[in-house]
Amino acid sequence: MLIVVLLAMASSVVLASDPSPLQDFCVADKASSVLVNGFVCKNPMDVNAEDFFFSGLNKPGNTDNRLGSNVTAVNVNKIAGLNTLGISLARIDFAPYGLNPPHTHPRATEVLTVIEGTLLVGFVTSNPQNRLIFKVLNAGDVFVFPEGLIHFQFNRGHKNAVAIAGLSSQNPGVITVANAVFGSNPKIDDGILAKAFQVDKKVIDYLQSQFWMDNNN
Repeated sequence: MLIVVLLAMASSVVLASDPSPLQDFCVADKASSVLVNGFVCKNPMDVNAEDFFFSGLNKPGNTDNRLGSNVTAVNVNKIAGLNTLGISLARIDFAPYGLNPPHTHPRATEVLTVIEGTLLVGFVTSNPQNRLIFKVLNAGDVFVFPEGLIHFQFNRGHKNAVAIAGLSSQNPGVITVANAVFGSNPKIDDGILAKAFQVDKKVIDYLQSQFWMDNNN
């Protein structure tokens, strides 16, 4: 019995990512009102090549924003045929000194390949160590960000940079740390955040007001 329990526990760890497909494909039927973990399948006889296709990843994203970066995600919302396949990707464009700010993917490990430019990348391990592991990457270099850990990419060069990221989920999700903490709706009580960050409430109020304006413009 002990062996069975241990095997069951081990199996639950192995299956902690997107479920494996049980058929050739399960193209997402986004018109369905049925709620499941992912999307229900379109009738296989109605599937065509367009369900597995996306065009435009060769086009640079608009980096004319405060962060100087742009993420073009290609997930199940862009390619219905990714449903149940446990994979997606993204193109990330950086203006000079552009930043893809600290964020996490709650459902995916990310592998990043630099196509052009030089990036400083890193991730922070979980409590209590909170160790920063970082590296400077050049074109052709690859770096892995473990699932769920906070990570970032920064263009430290004078020229534009481009990277392609592969992610181990059809819909990895993104939680940008600053947006979640200071831009939540409704707002987190400023007294709670002031105590958490050990700063004056006026600092928290200013940050929350800035994020609120950004999200409502």
